[in-house]
Amino acid sequence: MKLGVCWYPEQWPEPLWASDVQRMAALGLTFVRVGEFAWSRIEPEPGHFDWAWLDRAVALAHAAGLEVVMGTPTATPPKWLVDAHPEILAKGRDGQVRGFGSRRHYCFSSDVYLEQARRITALMAQRYGQHPAVVAWQTDNEYGCHDTVVSTSDAAKAGFRRWLAERYGNVQALNTAWGLAFWSQEYRNFDAVDAPFGTVTESHPAHRLDWQRFSSAMVERFNAAQVAILRAASPGRDIIHNFMGLFTEFDHFAVGRQLDVAAWDSYPIGFLGQGPFSRDEKARYLRTGHPDLTAFHHSLYRACGQGRWWVIEQQPGPVNWAAWNPAPAKGAVELWGWEAVAHGAERMSWFRWRQAPTGQEAMHAGLNRPDNQPAAAWPEVEALAAGLAQLGPLPERGRSDVALVFDYDSVWAVQSQPQGRDQDALATAMAWHTAARRLGLSVDIVPPDADLAGYALVLLPAQIVLDQALAQRLSDSGARVVAGPRTGSKSRDFAIPSGLPPDGLRALIDVTVARVESLPPGIVLPAGNAGQVTGWMEDVEAGADVETLLILDDGRGLWFARGRAHYLAGQVDAGLLRRIIGQVAATAGLAPNDLGPDVRVERRGNLNFLFNYGPQPVALEQQLVIGRNPVPPAGVAIWKDEAP
Repeated sequence: MKLGVCWYPEQWPEPLWASDVQRMAALGLTFVRVGEFAWSRIEPEPGHFDWAWLDRAVALAHAAGLEVVMGTPTATPPKWLVDAHPEILAKGRDGQVRGFGSRRHYCFSSDVYLEQARRITALMAQRYGQHPAVVAWQTDNEYGCHDTVVSTSDAAKAGFRRWLAERYGNVQALNTAWGLAFWSQEYRNFDAVDAPFGTVTESHPAHRLDWQRFSSAMVERFNAAQVAILRAASPGRDIIHNFMGLFTEFDHFAVGRQLDVAAWDSYPIGFLGQGPFSRDEKARYLRTGHPDLTAFHHSLYRACGQGRWWVIEQQPGPVNWAAWNPAPAKGAVELWGWEAVAHGAERMSWFRWRQAPTGQEAMHAGLNRPDNQPAAAWPEVEALAAGLAQLGPLPERGRSDVALVFDYDSVWAVQSQPQGRDQDALATAMAWHTAARRLGLSVDIVPPDADLAGYALVLLPAQIVLDQALAQRLSDSGARVVAGPRTGSKSRDFAIPSGLPPDGLRALIDVTVARVESLPPGIVLPAGNAGQVTGWMEDVEAGADVETLLILDDGRGLWFARGRAHYLAGQVDAGLLRRIIGQVAATAGLAPNDLGPDVRVERRGNLNFLFNYGPQPVALEQQLVIGRNPVPPAGVAIWKDEAP
């Protein structure tokens, strides 16, 4: 795995640059990421360019032996462009213009901005596309950050109407698909359809879902335009985009299919406070991040990149953008690096080289302090680089035993009609992922159209739309299947299936969901000593060949099984979820073993990794090649399988 850093030469005096790249190389770094926020320096006036400074920075990096990942600067259109074309600005759900003064101040639906983005991308690709130092391109930066996928601009409304016309063909088909006879919401033509915000009460859920699908399609369109230019002008270079954590506002699988590599920005502590974790968990993992949060995203973006993925921004210390910004524990920065190694990352770079003294991110730590002295993360980066050199060539990661199906459309479906205020498909998927990893199982996160052959166990935590094609792949896979509540509960047009849920899953297990209820916080439905249901429960009618494995105290069935297929009718507590997944995994020939809340393991070829996120040391019997025994808090242990 190659190590690098995000470098912003335009933000610093040029006399620092030469020593910067020399110190990077001495630290063991092999690449820099540059350019993604530099439009105003590249083109300070419309049509007037200053490339010289960037030419010199790239040349210095190249001379120091550093590769360059070049970013297109479209996340930050300069002020002169906004002044000339104010129509490029997005509008929020409240209809207010989202103006200049920070970043991501453009609307994905704006054809005017799309052409400007093409223009600057083409100019950058023409200048640097064949440069020997440039090995990869990053499109834009963090699509959707700061809630910028959904826009209600005039361009977005016009684009949505065109999108609807292409999707449905005629307005009567739209009226039928959405069921707009309800509340007399039928339209006479597509031009009458507005944004689904600002209504008296909730807007139509199918309308909201399609608006989200359209907004995602606009991100795909915007990214595809840059990718086409870069592929033509800079062949042989990888094209990446840096996705984010805990973010589902567009379909990352769809954008990932346009790329060579899926990258993401990993901030384990920054994301902890925003994640679906209890107060106790946030306190316990304050300085390391949750044991499964980073791993979830590593697996997700490995799937988005069809096996190729990077961490392009890694947290090196306190950040600036969370509600509170604790410092990492000693060892945590190195631990996060090894976790990326264990999951198969090709590259990892830290954000950023030097902490900025000004601007919105002035409080964001870097590998160097603002006075250019090494920051606290420096020795941990040194240790990671030395450890990688010690290990030598790394084996392929390979496929996991467990597949967890994750679907952005299903996330949006729950958001469009949650039926319970705290319903959250992403949080549900993360809880199932945690249950499996705590059992020591290795998990791949896969899209709903993935090939499932070869997996011993497939988990469907929140697959709202389950069509016949997915049902057939589940059947053909030969895997054990565990499906959660709400599986197959909506059609592609967001209607309750005519045969009732779980729709396509009925080919594997004959159960019918007759009624659902959502439960407010604090209300639980006990299942004897086995555990309890919170949040969501379904009344299920089971066929004669279906076995009921667990019943609530009120007499309703909770866990149903037929052959390889299992269906859970309620959202169960963490302990019961582990028990269910563990029992099914054991019947699939796996060896689940509860590791406790703090320890996680990963396997990469003949290398075994153990990560200790907890406050107590962990003793091991293995002979370690990396790490100390006992493994300290925020520590890592690596050992090799013994030769047969």
